[in-house]
Amino acid sequence: MNSPLHEQVLTVKEVAQYLKVNERTIYRMAEAGRIPAFRIGNTWRIRESDLNVWIKNQYSEEVDNVTDKM
Repeated sequence: MNSPLHEQVLTVKEVAQYLKVNERTIYRMAEAGRIPAFRIGNTWRIRESDLNVWIKNQYSEEVDNVTDKM
């Protein structure tokens, strides 16, 4: 397992490309606290491990919502 000091940190552009959304969407989500991000100066950054946990949680919430409706 990578130590936090050697962990991959992604830019908004990289996250947007990975999620296949517009960069502005990631900026809005970061500013609203809807995605795990932090600021360095005027730029947002997202740790890859935090993004992966967030994606897993988003998927789990969607599955729970679908099964609740059944």
